Amino acid sequence: MAFRVMAFSNSLKQATVISDLLARSFCSGPKNVGFIGLGNMGGPMASNLMAKGHKLHVFDISKEAKDNLKAKGAVTYDNVSELAKASDFVVTMLPNNDIVANTYDTILAGGVNTSTFFVDSSTIDPNVAKAVQKKVQAAGATFVDAPVSGGVPGAQNATLTFMVGGTPDEYERVKGLLEGMGKKITHCGSYGMGQAAKVCNNMMLGISMCGLAECMNLAIRLGLDPKVFSDIINASTGRSWASEINNPVPGVLPNAPAGKGYAGGFATGLITKDLGIASAVATTSNTPIPLGALTHQIYRTLMAKGLANKDFSVVYDFMKNEEKA
Repeated sequence: MAFRVMAFSNSLKQATVISDLLARSFCSGPKNVGFIGLGNMGGPMASNLMAKGHKLHVFDISKEAKDNLKAKGAVTYDNVSELAKASDFVVTMLPNNDIVANTYDTILAGGVNTSTFFVDSSTIDPNVAKAVQKKVQAAGATFVDAPVSGGVPGAQNATLTFMVGGTPDEYERVKGLLEGMGKKITHCGSYGMGQAAKVCNNMMLGISMCGLAECMNLAIRLGLDPKVFSDIINASTGRSWASEINNPVPGVLPNAPAGKGYAGGFATGLITKDLGIASAVATTSNTPIPLGALTHQIYRTLMAKGLANKDFSVVYDFMKNEEKA
């Protein structure tokens, strides 16, 4: 009996080793990678994959965005279904729930290779991610949700954080690819849990930007130099990603969107969408989010003022133009 148990144990170890080797083989070496969505985030992410030696197959509704990647050696497509058929991996980086769902419906309607691994790095409702996963799985292929954090600088510098929702095996299979675009790859749990982590993170991001903008405005009205106060924040307990990377006051950080008329960066329309998702899932989970709800309302006000395409740090510009008490 002891011999049989030992033999079974050795077989199990061998199977585990073989599984690990197959996962590494699946991820190692250049791959055909489809990339759908080449905006402020997707464009740099796709470029970083090309720099790692992968063959890129790209699609975007913007011809200019496609041409930019074509000039670097990517193959461009007018049809997402054909792109998917030519790819070992397909990464989607799209604006909202409906576009993600419709894109995958279009891909699946054309048929997919069962070996294709789909990765959605958009920020969407966790329930939408779960629904897409079921459809992809029913078609015989693989899907994980893997939204990102780190903003445009993280996308440009390949230092993004990826939050992956899927099985442990699927996480291992996709980790190598994601490391070509990010610095920290975290397995958050089953399908939809990557999105759950991202929605909560982005609610924190919106809250912290509003708080920073409010405090910078107060400090300046009290007579403090904004650069001096910024240095104090970043050496003290008020430090955050927003204060270090994306200070909302023009001139404080030369490379921040605030110094470029709030162009580029993370659009106000997108943070408003993400805060709406947070509000919806908070309602379904019976979770109080008073600060998240207030932040959502502030950004909805900015949307109503026509600022959807400005970086979300434009909230400072809105606050500073309010009448002084």
